[in-house]
Amino acid sequence: MSSKKRNFLISNAIVIAFITIFTLILNHYLVNFFGFTQDNFVVITLFLILFAVILNGFLIQPLLEPLFKGESNLEKKVKETLHELNIPASTIQINAQMLEKSLHDEKNLKRVQRIKEATLALLNLYNQMEYEIKKEIDKIDYSDVSLNEIIQESLHKFEDIKKNITVELNIPYVTLHTDKNGFQKVIDNLLSNAIKYNQNNGVIQLEFKNNILSIFNSGKAIETQNLFLIFEQYYQEDSKKKGFGLGLTIVKEFCDKHTIEIKIDSNQKGTTFFLNLSNILNV
Repeated sequence: MSSKKRNFLISNAIVIAFITIFTLILNHYLVNFFGFTQDNFVVITLFLILFAVILNGFLIQPLLEPLFKGESNLEKKVKETLHELNIPASTIQINAQMLEKSLHDEKNLKRVQRIKEATLALLNLYNQMEYEIKKEIDKIDYSDVSLNEIIQESLHKFEDIKKNITVELNIPYVTLHTDKNGFQKVIDNLLSNAIKYNQNNGVIQLEFKNNILSIFNSGKAIETQNLFLIFEQYYQEDSKKKGFGLGLTIVKEFCDKHTIEIKIDSNQKGTTFFLNLSNILNV
């Protein structure tokens, strides 16, 4: 426990004890002055509750102010640091692109390509950290986004690892009004699982119909008892698969926050996730 948190808890306990004692003393004098009857009991009690709440607000403010100030300063410093990281990464990316145009040697071109890929990874990490900070302080930007574009972006990320898995799309042009980064993570995680738990020469089918996005993979069925556990943090049905068991937890948290109903159907043919996007459709 940090010293700030410990000091706050101790100070808060002292304030509560002081208010309790002071309120009891005040109650004693009021009862002695007005007498204790059924008529004045409610009035005295309500007065004491209101008095305790006002006194608590007055005394607790000096304790909360340093905490909020420290949190605000930390948020400011993190944002400034992230901004400073973004500038050199962007500079490296631009110069690598310019350098690539003047090179003809294959080995040097490969080196520049690795620099570009590493820089892109840094920029993606920057964007992810910025998003997580905004999410923590409830400053997420909502925008109109194309469902098809989000799915295509996710498929592009997994192009190298899907190998011989066939992807079939039936996605009309649909616009969503939502947190783009958060929804992108939902699709990323669902597609990642569809690839990870699929079979050799398997199939992934994505379809949008009647406001419901379905993502099917032809992998083996999820055991019935595990259907109630797959959204639990760190849970993995197949421990041999790489990962930390966080993907579906992230999916569930986003869907709960944005009132997206999520259902699962798993049988011998494969597993399908259904997302009801009615509440985030831009209509």
